[in-house]
Amino acid sequence: MQRPTRTGNEKYPPLTGVRALGASIVFFDHFPLQPDAHITLNVMAFFFALSGFLIVRIYYEQVQVNRQWIGKYFLNRFARIYPVYFLLLTLAVLIQHDTNPWVLLKNYTLLHGLFHQTPFLIQPSWSLTVEECFYFLAPLFMLLSRRVNSLGPLAVAAGLLLTALGISRLDIGFLATPNFVLSTTFFGHFAEFFAGFYLALAVIRLEKTSPVQVPGAKRTLAGVVGVTLLIGAMLVVYRSPKPDFHWIILINNFLIPFPIALLYWGLIREDTALSRFLASPVSGLLGRSSYSFYLLHILVIDYVSIPFLLPLIGNRALCVLLTFLITWGVSVLLFLGFEEPVNLFLRRKFRSKESSVGMPATLFQPRC
Repeated sequence: MQRPTRTGNEKYPPLTGVRALGASIVFFDHFPLQPDAHITLNVMAFFFALSGFLIVRIYYEQVQVNRQWIGKYFLNRFARIYPVYFLLLTLAVLIQHDTNPWVLLKNYTLLHGLFHQTPFLIQPSWSLTVEECFYFLAPLFMLLSRRVNSLGPLAVAAGLLLTALGISRLDIGFLATPNFVLSTTFFGHFAEFFAGFYLALAVIRLEKTSPVQVPGAKRTLAGVVGVTLLIGAMLVVYRSPKPDFHWIILINNFLIPFPIALLYWGLIREDTALSRFLASPVSGLLGRSSYSFYLLHILVIDYVSIPFLLPLIGNRALCVLLTFLITWGVSVLLFLGFEEPVNLFLRRKFRSKESSVGMPATLFQPRC
């Protein structure tokens, strides 16, 4: 017997659990159980692909070129992303006592991820700039796909990458170096978003013509195998005496999105142990709280755990696990008590409501 696709207001519940799993991996990469035992996995590719999928799946068939639709679209993105970011960024400013006006301006406007050597007052927030660039361009990409052809937006994105690489050679702070463009900006990460973009188009077509769910696990398994092989390739690169940056970018930004999209295809279509685990109520709650967790965890690690908990406990592994549980607990409370209520208030205030098909990533978010 196949499980129903929708849980609550989420049409693809396993994808919500992906966010929780990804956020947890990010935590243990930033605060490993043993010093320098970092995880060699490009988690951001999972989130960026998920963002591309969910934005396109939600908006593709309704995108319009008029002030009302564009206003609603950007209000929804603002209501979802900015309030909790503003709250935690202000907390970070108060803790760090950073009053440099230019640094504050770029961090509060989410432009900091476009300027090389700008301090990130919340370290992982560079990815929010990447996400915001995609949100800004997504209506154009969807319109091009609908009115021209599906490869049109991919060509535009590739052109933007070439343009950004050209700007990066002008020796200015904006898009300062080619390595910065490829590693830290949307332009270098566009293929990850487009893996989700084209997955969404495939799902839209499928849902109009055929049953979505099928028996078996071959799609999920193929995705897992593909991701695992590329992680293995990354390990080989990182363990070389001088890791080649170009191989790292090729694998992380341009190769691993393909098996990630295949894995998501399997999670959407197949009833497997993995999809059931990711669709569980606990995974769902943690997935919905993962944006708060993503922004909060570095502050907890840097300003609570390392200076206070670690000396008090004396055992690093125990401190890491305790920090992990505390951060998730606070994040769930932050989501339930602030992030979601403020999001809903702003949408009601400006009458901007939409049905949800899932919980996107972002960690970086868009969750709609």
